[in-house]
Amino acid sequence: MRLAVALCALLLIGCAGSSPDGVPRTVGQVDLQRYQGTWYELARLPMFFQRNCVRSEAHYALQNDGSVAVTNRCETGDGEWEQAKGEAVPQQPGQTDKLWVRFDNWFSNLFPGLTKGQYWILYLDEGYNVALVGSPDRDYLWLLSREAEVDAATRDTLLDEARQRGYDTSELIWRGESS
Repeated sequence: MRLAVALCALLLIGCAGSSPDGVPRTVGQVDLQRYQGTWYELARLPMFFQRNCVRSEAHYALQNDGSVAVTNRCETGDGEWEQAKGEAVPQQPGQTDKLWVRFDNWFSNLFPGLTKGQYWILYLDEGYNVALVGSPDRDYLWLLSREAEVDAATRDTLLDEARQRGYDTSELIWRGESS
């Protein structure tokens, strides 16, 4: 009986951060005016495009048409900085917590429909100081902050929020580490 209760409790905990269709829960409306500015990557799940990055940051600027200009910068292990520019737009008009992001490069220009990524804002503190961003398939995850470093309590909050939404945090690459 105890085992059955424990299994039911684990099942409920696992579903707590997901919507009925199994995708992670997002924050709801995001004030993109407040969200714009610089965000530092504290940690991320491994991904091909950031395989050489040891420190990354994103700069977001709200445009007059409601889109967000995106500039991602990455410092490599060699100390060189790489940069990518793009644009984020809501996946559905008026819904600002789920965005499509597309970067301006040769591949995106050839195959624009294939190169847009899902940018879901999963957690955002009230002060717009820390955020958790991921993809609905849980392949991508970023822990972001307005500061390059956060205290242990903030880090634990972000990790807890990620786990509640079903993300595996055991593979996270932390700022200053290489893939």
